[in-house]
Amino acid sequence: MNAVDILLDARRTNKPIADLPADLRPETVEEAYFIQDKLSWAYEAIGGWKVGASSADDTPMFAPMPAAWISCSGCEMRGRTHRYRGLEAEIAFQIGEDLPPRKTPYTREEVLAAVASCHPAIEVLETAFVDPMQIERLCMIADLQIHGGFVYGEAVPDWQRIDFSQEHVTMAVDGAVRVERTGSNTSGDLLRLLPFLANEGAARTGGLKRGDWITTGSWTGYTLASAGSVADVRFSTAGKVHLRFGAEGSALPD
Repeated sequence: MNAVDILLDARRTNKPIADLPADLRPETVEEAYFIQDKLSWAYEAIGGWKVGASSADDTPMFAPMPAAWISCSGCEMRGRTHRYRGLEAEIAFQIGEDLPPRKTPYTREEVLAAVASCHPAIEVLETAFVDPMQIERLCMIADLQIHGGFVYGEAVPDWQRIDFSQEHVTMAVDGAVRVERTGSNTSGDLLRLLPFLANEGAARTGGLKRGDWITTGSWTGYTLASAGSVADVRFSTAGKVHLRFGAEGSALPD
């Protein structure tokens, strides 16, 4: 088996692996992205992209989000493939017009003008690995950057007026606040991620398309939930979003 088959099998059967075999581990970001893209094909249509950076100076990393894993606030995440149940509070954008690849880079202003709406969001983390925090970073990137779902809240009016450096967020699980932070997106200026994806990411994305969701990295680190847990995220200006995990053993959706 190759790395793609191993990761896909572990996710689909809910039988996580400790790590990829040493001879199948990606050695470069390009190799990790190659595995990532082939893995995403198994889930058919792409509904958008997750993008983020670990600091204000780091080059962003990005991964495809399968359309089948995208839901609106209030949904129940059912199925045996929800095992890890990681949660991250995020700010997401929906693209309102196509931004096809072109020789002249899009300006920040052009990309932001193409944004149709801004939303509070929760990224659900799932993984082929028993503990993704204990493996090499490139292996984690190859595993769809441990993406497992995306839930969006209602659009935020006048989002351009939000000072994201001052935005406050809380993450609660089962009514208990787990994380509370201000201006905590690790990318620094999260809006820089959108022109990066439109320009530097275009070779992989094929250009951003009308309707694509772009979620821009965690504000809260990751928080682990359990079967049956309810998660609530509240931003001070950017709204709220929540989800529920189905009870252990709940049926897979049709």
